Amino acid sequence: MNSQESVQIGALAKTLGITTRTIRYYEEIGVMGKSNRLIGGTRTYTRDDILRLKFILKLKDMGVSLKEIQELSNIFDINAQNFKTITPKLIEILDQHIAKVDDKIASLSSLRQDIVEYRVRITDLLAKADTN
Repeated sequence: MNSQESVQIGALAKTLGITTRTIRYYEEIGVMGKSNRLIGGTRTYTRDDILRLKFILKLKDMGVSLKEIQELSNIFDINAQNFKTITPKLIEILDQHIAKVDDKIASLSSLRQDIVEYRVRITDLLAKADTN
């Protein structure tokens, strides 16, 4: 797709594995910007729109909240859609999420160790009960 071509909302949703409602919602909350419309009101999206939507979906997959995505989107739109303007904030958000993931990993590791130790105690108790 070149920058002049556009795709309709249904085809875009199908290609990305999301619903048209999701795309409309992202427009409503301001993270997608405004779509072009055909006669009859059908939404169409350019290559830039599709790249933006893919970026949003990637951020969502990584656990970035819609509020954080809205903040990035506002910075992006205010600054004439210059990607460099959101980079510092994006790095900050990603660093925060890395820290959260590290905390979760530590917590899960501790939980795993507790479960292993409890399992050992239970099997020891059962073994002692069998020998008595």
